[in-house]
Amino acid sequence: MSTSSSPAVSIEPWLRGTHTDVPPVGRAVLHALDLALDDLTKWTEGLTDAEIHSQPLGLTPIAFHLRHIAGATDRILTYAEGGQLSAEQLAGLKAESAGDESLAALLASVEASFSKAAERICALAAADFDTPRAVGRKQLPTSIGGALIHVADHTQRHVGQVVTTAKMLKAMRR
Repeated sequence: MSTSSSPAVSIEPWLRGTHTDVPPVGRAVLHALDLALDDLTKWTEGLTDAEIHSQPLGLTPIAFHLRHIAGATDRILTYAEGGQLSAEQLAGLKAESAGDESLAALLASVEASFSKAAERICALAAADFDTPRAVGRKQLPTSIGGALIHVADHTQRHVGQVVTTAKMLKAMRR
């Protein structure tokens, strides 16, 4: 995963020529995760640990979104691989709403999650995307391709919420 937060790197990940050894769908998911990490780093810069745990105007705290992005990425890929969630993954899901980690620790957790995810995505990128998969206790139907695309969609949805909340927190300082 690209972790560069240099101002000189303003080119979006899909235009950087990275992950060229990965088939297109997997590459697109990896680029979405790269963009997510870029945006999370950029928009949370300068926020205090207290701010990321706050709920401005009743919004969900940034800390929750960061925990959730890391955990959900792992869980969705477990389904893509044909597995069901472990007791540890279920416990992690329940713990996403609580914690007092620092912003740096949460961003490091997201980065570590994305790094592990990259290996899994690369392994799945050559699979038959129509291979059926089942999600959760209800065994809801999806496919390898559906789960991979959902990793990108879901991550970007929560990144958008982080960006909006971060902007609000910074505006409220004035």
